[in-house]
Amino acid sequence: MEYGCDSIALDMDIAPWGGQEYMVSTSYGPISVTVCGDQDKPALVTYPDVGLNYLSCFEGLFSCPEASSVLFHNFCIFHIDPPGHEIGTPESSPEKPPLSVDDLADQVAEVLDYFGLDEVIGMGVTGGAYVLSLFACKYTDRALGLILVSPLARTPSWTEWLNNQALISLLYFCGMTGFVKEKLLQRYFSAEVRDASAAAGDTDPLMTFRRSMDDRRSKQVMHYLQAIQYRRDLTENLKKLKCRTLILVGDQSPFHREAVHISDAMNRRYNALIEVEGCGTIVTEERPQSMLIPIELFLTGYAFYQRPLLSLTSSPKSPLSPPCMPPELLSSESLGLKLKPIKTRVSSPVH
Repeated sequence: MEYGCDSIALDMDIAPWGGQEYMVSTSYGPISVTVCGDQDKPALVTYPDVGLNYLSCFEGLFSCPEASSVLFHNFCIFHIDPPGHEIGTPESSPEKPPLSVDDLADQVAEVLDYFGLDEVIGMGVTGGAYVLSLFACKYTDRALGLILVSPLARTPSWTEWLNNQALISLLYFCGMTGFVKEKLLQRYFSAEVRDASAAAGDTDPLMTFRRSMDDRRSKQVMHYLQAIQYRRDLTENLKKLKCRTLILVGDQSPFHREAVHISDAMNRRYNALIEVEGCGTIVTEERPQSMLIPIELFLTGYAFYQRPLLSLTSSPKSPLSPPCMPPELLSSESLGLKLKPIKTRVSSPVH
């Protein structure tokens, strides 16, 4: 494949999942993009939340055995890291100017131009979900669909604003302290996971997240958080959006009400809301298995999607029949999976 912008420089390294890491120059500065799969396939673009990169935000989902047949079989995955959030960012690298959410959305469009991508499906988590939603609103002809995990649309509530402002101040004056890490973990995970982590000692399941935060440059995390802090309300834009949208959120996420608001605001013909019980914000890491059947059902509405021979939704234990997203309560028993219950508020199938 020939890339579309000759003026953009390229640096390439081997990345996890057999992908290639590119450092793409844009009008807003260089940005890390990790490409996994055959670039002749349809494109799925991911964007992580504040303080995370593609690996810490999406490893749980993309490491699931079923992800190979549902996602890698059908897509080339383009993992975009927010500026300064990529793996191994050197502390001594030049300070990058802060970007607004509009800048970040426009940067996504420039990345697509670079790789010659006309249309994509976007998958974002919280702050990343907002960036990709804004991208879809600004570039409606380029967004084939959205998979939004614990997304944002409105301006911050007073509680979120105060929490963010405290973190911004701490990141500016003190850097990535232990207190900042714990506040971010509260943003990401349910109380159940955090309590289990606290009791685990040396086998702490969140130790990887704490270590990965050590690699984040505090000023760049602060800049991303500032961009999300000063976001504008997208509700009216989302009401007009006609790309198919799957919304997933943990019922213990601090952004649960925001996800419900987005689903209620959008045209019911084009969106489905899945609520995962006993889960926090980053469903991709905390309950990745709960995402696979909804994603497969969502993707069956696209002509390019090829269902695997052993489809997750073709199990005799599953009552699901694509392409309709079921309105009933989905239990772990009915899905044949060891998952906590999933609820959906969809009243009509997504077309």
